Amino acid sequence: MLLIKNGRVIDPSSKTDEILDILIDGEKIIKMGKNIDASKSDIKIIDAADLVVTPGLIDVHSHFRDPGFTYKEDILSGARAAARGGYTTVVCMANTNPVVDNEETLNYILNKAKDSKIEIFQVASVTKGLNGTELVNMEKLKEAGAVGFSDDGKPIMNSKLVFEAMKRAKELNVPLSFHEEDPLLIKENGINAGEIAKKFGLHGSPSEAEEAILARDLCLAYRTKAKINIQHVSSGVSVKIIEFAKKYMDDVYAEVTPHHFSLTEKDVLRYGTNAKMNPPLRTEKDRISLIEGLKDGTLNIIATDHAPHAIYEKEQAFKDAPSGIIGLETALSLGITNLV
Repeated sequence: MLLIKNGRVIDPSSKTDEILDILIDGEKIIKMGKNIDASKSDIKIIDAADLVVTPGLIDVHSHFRDPGFTYKEDILSGARAAARGGYTTVVCMANTNPVVDNEETLNYILNKAKDSKIEIFQVASVTKGLNGTELVNMEKLKEAGAVGFSDDGKPIMNSKLVFEAMKRAKELNVPLSFHEEDPLLIKENGINAGEIAKKFGLHGSPSEAEEAILARDLCLAYRTKAKINIQHVSSGVSVKIIEFAKKYMDDVYAEVTPHHFSLTEKDVLRYGTNAKMNPPLRTEKDRISLIEGLKDGTLNIIATDHAPHAIYEKEQAFKDAPSGIIGLETALSLGITNLV
């Protein structure tokens, strides 16, 4: 048996948040309470003082970079990062190389994931090669094990294609996740359009780039009744748009990341390229709006958008460095610090 002592037990299902001991026999919790007797010789004890004990966390938005970019991360190193942060289930995005738009690549990932200590699920891309012009065979990919579809990292600009994808997803009862940024409204990715961007000699990415394409996708979802997930919401106006849409739609979900509810565009001055991501960090007003959206349920998913890069990539000039930040190991602590 295993006895976890003195940990701060947080369990939303039972509304528990207190210092407790947990006694486990095999894979089953048999007792939870204060000062559980540990005198039996067959009990292994873990002292969890100053630690949080919680049901395994779930992340619906991670990038494990495998296949194709394993110098940044691979499935097993990503799984270790997840476990260290308290995550026992992770859903990975499809922007690998090759893209997860075929059964062979999907099977490679799912088979490799069997060697990890956590549960790893995989979405397939919505369009072939993330090119935004031709839909994948959603039926075959779902049958092969894809749990959803997303072109995350690239918005799909073809409205007719999005409409068709939603109709197919509705028929298959699978979710679609959308990266909402209109590239035609963006001068440079990774930094909010504003005073901080000007300090870098950049124009940046305005919040309306997110808001405009978000409104389009919500309108199409209303017509098709598709189940959709709005990824990494960054704008306070986006929160209001989603709030309005949810009055008329049941199957709309929306993510916020720990970095978007913890940091603002001003942190780019402190952290440089490590604070470069898509969509970018925005204003303090936006950050507060995201937190309020979490509180009232408009935003109902905290997703890490864990997106590691090699050190030398992030050491490039701001304009040239890739967007993305790690998140699996720090999400829980950031949530406790900034939301509780």
